[in-house]
Amino acid sequence: MTKPIVETIDLHKTYMSGGRPLEVLKGVDLKVEEGEFMAIMGPSGSGKSTLLNMIGALDRPTSGEVHINGVNINKLNDNQVADLRNREIGFIFQFFNLIPRMDAQGNVELPMAIAGVSRGDRHKRAKELLGLVGLGDRADHKPSQLSGGEQQRVAIARALSNNPHILLADELTGNLDSRTGSEIMHLLRRLNEEEGKTFILITHDPAVGQQTDRLISFKDGIIEGEKKFKDLI
Repeated sequence: MTKPIVETIDLHKTYMSGGRPLEVLKGVDLKVEEGEFMAIMGPSGSGKSTLLNMIGALDRPTSGEVHINGVNINKLNDNQVADLRNREIGFIFQFFNLIPRMDAQGNVELPMAIAGVSRGDRHKRAKELLGLVGLGDRADHKPSQLSGGEQQRVAIARALSNNPHILLADELTGNLDSRTGSEIMHLLRRLNEEEGKTFILITHDPAVGQQTDRLISFKDGIIEGEKKFKDLI
């Protein structure tokens, strides 16, 4: 039996708030198979973004384990975690997080530059990725010259730059109108089907959740249940 590409085991996260402990995650057990297109849905404050931060190795749990591609990231030091995150995980954010002074090409190249990819190779791959997301003719445009949907496409291309196995998206359609949001979801689905990428989406929007193959319901730091919209292979 193959190991899941993502697994959390009895995951807990507690923050201090006003001098008091605030338990945000309360023992989360989750398995995500390679190639899944899934969403975690819940109200604001339910802990779903905290869970995504744990899966993305942006924060460490108070207790429990996170496994990425069979690696227990709790046992890695900070440099090893940063390396794993740069190689295995791509992030797509609600507010795009593009560098304003860089054009689309530069924004997509940035993670590759951090990873030590040569200038020529990263330039070539960035052009290919911008073409993949339909922005081949906008490579020299800065974020301020792009629409919200175009900025999100640049962010998706950037997330793909180091060819990660896992793509994590936090409310990626939250700042987009419904038509543009639908176009972005269709783009992600195409990347899932054609490139075999694993997608974990965080959302509070039922319309987004119902476009995935599996929807996890999250509330008050725990998984309440799940729905499958398509049989997983």
